[in-house]
Amino acid sequence: MQNGLIKYSGLFVLLIFLQLFLFNNIQLSGYINPYFYILFILLLPYDTPGWLLLLLGLFTGLAIDAFMNSHGVHSSATLLMAFLRPYVLNYLSERGEIENKGIPSMSQYGFSWFFRYATILTVAHHLVLFLIESFTFVNLGATLWRTILSSLTTLAFILITQLLFTHRK
Repeated sequence: MQNGLIKYSGLFVLLIFLQLFLFNNIQLSGYINPYFYILFILLLPYDTPGWLLLLLGLFTGLAIDAFMNSHGVHSSATLLMAFLRPYVLNYLSERGEIENKGIPSMSQYGFSWFFRYATILTVAHHLVLFLIESFTFVNLGATLWRTILSSLTTLAFILITQLLFTHRK
């Protein structure tokens, strides 16, 4: 238990640090903004209670909002992502599979499953983030385009990280 707490605390700090000092500096024409910090929510164990998952989603978003001065935009999107996560896991996983495996990662389920899982939650996060940020439907095409490009970039970084830092069983 304590080992997991230290591991996830370290992961949280590392991802926030990387987001603030590396990924926030990657912006191409205002359309590509990778938000790598969402990997924290993606990699939480299956047995994380719903209330804790929501608190961690809120806290993760608040940490980014505090440093980026974004007034709750990231909190809202990350909280929604944390809310949707159990439903996406149930949708993608076969009955009984969830209890048997600890962490939804590429090493546990393979590339295809993890890609679908990460894509659904990343697109949901980015869509909500950019819709709240623009707060209008006037430029909906630009917002959707920004969502697609940023989601693809974020997914590329997440998948590369999974390929590099997870071991196959």
